[in-house]
Amino acid sequence: MRDLIQRGTYIAVLCSLMVVLPMSVFGQGKGRGGGVGGGRGSGVGGGTGGGPPSGIGVDRGLGNASDQSKGRSDDGHANASMRSNGRSDAGLERARMASDNLRHADHDLRDHPGLPGALHTSANALRGGYQSALIGNPNLSFGNYVSATRVSQNLGKRFPNITRNAILNGLASGRSLGRTLQDLGLSDREAKDAQNRAQEEIKQAKKMK
Repeated sequence: MRDLIQRGTYIAVLCSLMVVLPMSVFGQGKGRGGGVGGGRGSGVGGGTGGGPPSGIGVDRGLGNASDQSKGRSDDGHANASMRSNGRSDAGLERARMASDNLRHADHDLRDHPGLPGALHTSANALRGGYQSALIGNPNLSFGNYVSATRVSQNLGKRFPNITRNAILNGLASGRSLGRTLQDLGLSDREAKDAQNRAQEEIKQAKKMK
């Protein structure tokens, strides 16, 4: 009899445990779910989580980036401006020199109307050719252009490589007329003779009216 009572008690306790344990587990799971949900909800929606206040970190980052970018931008603009001004100044100087030289050529042509005929060309063609040459070499004087033209006319048949453009290229590189003629194949004596002949012919042409 006592064994039956003990066995019944054991079965009753076991049944009670089977009912209580699932309820306890379910309650704990529900509690964890509520805790996580509530934590996440308050952190995201309420803005009271542990992170920095909304906007402060972003504003600070943008401010730093703006400062850094502004510094580079300012330096870049300044450098570009300086470089541009340098190019502009050089371009203006070249244009001024070319304009001055062309004005002197106009005076020379007006004072010596017989010069173009001696070079087998017209005043307009001579002036136009000189103006084009000034684009590549604004330092080129009208006298050197006329000399290059006459020398090339005198030597072109014997020395096909001695053209006006070849001579002008030598002058543009900083070489003298005599040095350029030597670079193109003439001896020192031949170069001097060619220059003297051209200068004499140009001198005589300037006397013509």
